[in-house]
Amino acid sequence: MGHAGIQADVRTIKDLGGYAVTVVTAVTIQNSMGITSVHQLPTNLVLGQLRAVYEEMLPQAIKVGMMDNATTISSIAKEIVGCSNIICSPVILASHGGLLMSNDSLQAYRQHLFPICQVLIIKCTDAEILLGQRISTDADMSEAANLLHDMGPEWVLLRGGTFAKGRINALLSGPDSQKYFSSVNIEGWQRHGVGGTLSTAIAARLAQEDDVPTAITNAHNYMHSQVVYASAQPRSLQPHNLYNRFMTLLSQHYATAHDVSFYAAQLSISTRYLSQITNVVCGRSPKQVIDDYLIQECEQLLSTTSLTIQQISNQLGFTTQIAFAKFFKSRKGCSPTVFRDGRILR
Repeated sequence: MGHAGIQADVRTIKDLGGYAVTVVTAVTIQNSMGITSVHQLPTNLVLGQLRAVYEEMLPQAIKVGMMDNATTISSIAKEIVGCSNIICSPVILASHGGLLMSNDSLQAYRQHLFPICQVLIIKCTDAEILLGQRISTDADMSEAANLLHDMGPEWVLLRGGTFAKGRINALLSGPDSQKYFSSVNIEGWQRHGVGGTLSTAIAARLAQEDDVPTAITNAHNYMHSQVVYASAQPRSLQPHNLYNRFMTLLSQHYATAHDVSFYAAQLSISTRYLSQITNVVCGRSPKQVIDDYLIQECEQLLSTTSLTIQQISNQLGFTTQIAFAKFFKSRKGCSPTVFRDGRILR
């Protein structure tokens, strides 16, 4: 139905200005709620498709997703090893909790694909199975990322940590640094197909010569616009399209524009109509949406950086540190300093 799999991949690559070529490794029965059945294609059919692609072109980026055939996995690795942008996005657990990969397939993925992939994108629940250990804190995510680096990937994007109440976390771990991300939109980021679309969007941007952090930023903006904040309503409905555009603008301008009028002007609509749109889609006013996004960024910077309160205030576009502190206390019930100290103590 286009919510996940190759249909979603092709649409995503096209949206981001790329040209998609595909190799089918499995046929699934699925819809927006999840996968109910999977049939793995024989290795010779998979390799035949791959070689047919290579006869006509050399892909600038390759995303390898769900597979459950150890022979196919090892054979594919030998064929694609020369590509500099290999993105691995293994799917170990189905949305209903069932295993989608056998132990043999998982070991083949780890042995043959991890050493040649530039970016590994994996959910915390899948990483727990791969590593045989629980991931229940930010520190656990950092340790897990380091263990995954040891298996070969240059970059690791560990996503889907829901241990912090009311938010979902992700960690981008690179050769020299680690950066946490978080979102209060738990439902949006856990929709069926989000992980596959995200990895495809990253691959599409890498193919267009983004570096990894830039590719992830651009992919993240696309996800906000088209997937995570998208309504379950048909995409043709104007209010939901405008809401998606509003959220994309907010992700780009939250640090410099805190006023509803700015976003309404960018959308060429009135502030009253923007209020109607946000009320229909998410049950909040535009100002609440802006403030929620801004407080999320405040918490992120206070929790994961050593920037001073003044530096954070400046970075987020507040006129004074006093104005920043007043805004933060009105939303969180404590000062930025108390919030930061409390996070450190915990």
